[in-house]
Amino acid sequence: MTPWLFWILLGLLAGTLGKFLVPGRDPSGCIFTIVLGIVGALVGGVIGTWLGWGEITRGTLDLRSVGIATLGAVILLLVGRLVRRGLGNRESGAGNRD
Repeated sequence: MTPWLFWILLGLLAGTLGKFLVPGRDPSGCIFTIVLGIVGALVGGVIGTWLGWGEITRGTLDLRSVGIATLGAVILLLVGRLVRRGLGNRESGAGNRD
């Protein structure tokens, strides 16, 4: 399998699983889901390497790599929600000052 096809497939799987595990209002397009999964795979790979679960290498599409990528996607979704919540509070509070 070519590397770019591997990343797109892994991104689609991990992004979809991440959105399923963290339900709510998120941008929901196929491209966003793939990008979420790819960036989630990178984040999950760094965290997995840091925790000693393995190294970041080009591998195969197995359950472990999908799980680590999904963990990264879930983390990105949760961080994105925290950032949006913080920005929303800041914007709504700014108009109430006198």
